[in-house]
Amino acid sequence: MNTERPKSTGELMSAIMTHVSNLVRKEADLARAEVAASFKKAIASLAAMAVALVLAITGLNVAAASLVAFSVRAGLSPHWAPAVVGAGFLVIALIIFAIAKSSLTKIGFVPTRTARSVQRDAAAIKETFHDK
Repeated sequence: MNTERPKSTGELMSAIMTHVSNLVRKEADLARAEVAASFKKAIASLAAMAVALVLAITGLNVAAASLVAFSVRAGLSPHWAPAVVGAGFLVIALIIFAIAKSSLTKIGFVPTRTARSVQRDAAAIKETFHDK
């Protein structure tokens, strides 16, 4: 035999508010975790870009000097050889930077899993209230 008395409306509302509060807190924790993971990926991409920049500058100095000397030897004017070589290296650097930037923008900082989870929770809550 069930001796429990039916819960009052106030008790039911209090229980609902407690559950909703817990749900919101857990969703916020999930969003924070998701953003932190995206942030770590962004830091890794930025670090890779910095390493690429340092290597590019070092290699650029050596390669540029060699190419300028080769260009002059091949018959290009000593005044134009550095400009042509420098322009070529700038084009290559811009291509590398564009690829790295594209990779960075693909990471996405929007917590999409959290948004889907919140939508499912909201639908479940609506369904619960509409069933009664």
